Amino acid sequence: MSRRTLVAAIGVAAVAVGGALGGVFAVGGHHSRISLSANSHREHHAQNPRDMDMPQGWSFSKLNDDNDRTFNQLLGINNRGGIAGYFGSGAAGHPNKGYVLNLGLFPSYTNENFPGGIQTQVIGINDTGVSVGFWSTQNTASMSDNNFGFYAWHGQFHNVNFPTGNHADPPVNQLLGVNDSDIAVGFYTGAKGNDHAYAYSIGQGWFHRIHVRGAVSTTASGINNRGDVAGFYTGRGGVVRGFLLGAFGRLTRLSVPGASSTMAFGVNDSREVVGTYMVGSGSNAKSFGFVWSRQLGFRTINDPHGSGATTLNGINDEGDLVGFYVNAKGNTNGLLVAHGHFRAPFAPPLTTTAPTAAPTVTPTATPTSTTTPAPVPTGTGPTHF
Repeated sequence: MSRRTLVAAIGVAAVAVGGALGGVFAVGGHHSRISLSANSHREHHAQNPRDMDMPQGWSFSKLNDDNDRTFNQLLGINNRGGIAGYFGSGAAGHPNKGYVLNLGLFPSYTNENFPGGIQTQVIGINDTGVSVGFWSTQNTASMSDNNFGFYAWHGQFHNVNFPTGNHADPPVNQLLGVNDSDIAVGFYTGAKGNDHAYAYSIGQGWFHRIHVRGAVSTTASGINNRGDVAGFYTGRGGVVRGFLLGAFGRLTRLSVPGASSTMAFGVNDSREVVGTYMVGSGSNAKSFGFVWSRQLGFRTINDPHGSGATTLNGINDEGDLVGFYVNAKGNTNGLLVAHGHFRAPFAPPLTTTAPTAAPTVTPTATPTSTTTPAPVPTGTGPTHF
């Protein structure tokens, strides 16, 4: 299962967090932010990105789960020190395995894998501990495995698939982000191979399609507490661009000058967007992490050990960043950019469960179609658990 580098169907390329603590993670603290958001012009594709100057005391921390030191990705971070991630490349015999890393006074890992699934990626987590991602019953050599979305809360897992008869074979459904109103966003792949973005209410069970004008394929990958959605789309010319879709319909298209593609993966409540842009193509392609805001435009962030091979996936309201990079040995390492320096805690061993049959994907409801999701606050977490 693979997702973030080109958000493909789950052949399950993994993301793992081995995060932790050199000191006490300042969850909800008041350390200086990496960047500030402010209003500016609407379209942002004319200014060349510049390297970000790291504030004093901030650093890059490599965080890898002990269960696999060769392939880890960190994909989402909340305001309470919770990081969503997974390990395992998704190649045959090397399945994705999900977890949540909690960075606090006593940092720890919690394995989080869909019961009966062979592969799981945990991708987003909100401040009440609701996590989202996707899982698979397969781990094939082709890595073209089935994908099914899920959300989990307090150890209880729930399967989520967009209700449509127009799905790929094998089916691909992924939930990639969730806010504190328990509104999740993600996508499904249609029969023709195009991706279709949607929002899903965990508390109320509704689905909304998310459209970007002029797109032939769209992925919604992050949502903040304002209801703003970050993601990326492919236009009719085949170019991949990022977007930020405001809760009231304002669309900002994000394209780094000179890049072959720009993908937005996360957004915080200050409307700071993180993602990656690619330069070149094929074997010459390089990936660079970015942070974007209306005030400051694009700024490039690369791990010193992964220059040209860095992806940023998540950002919280303190400006802490998570992602991953590939080092000179070809290993994929989980990445945290935050105030202080962190080390991974001990990771508990995995427990196995018997594989389950793939769920049947059939329409179960009629989704509405809007250009923006309308978050419905639920307070302290899903109400129907």
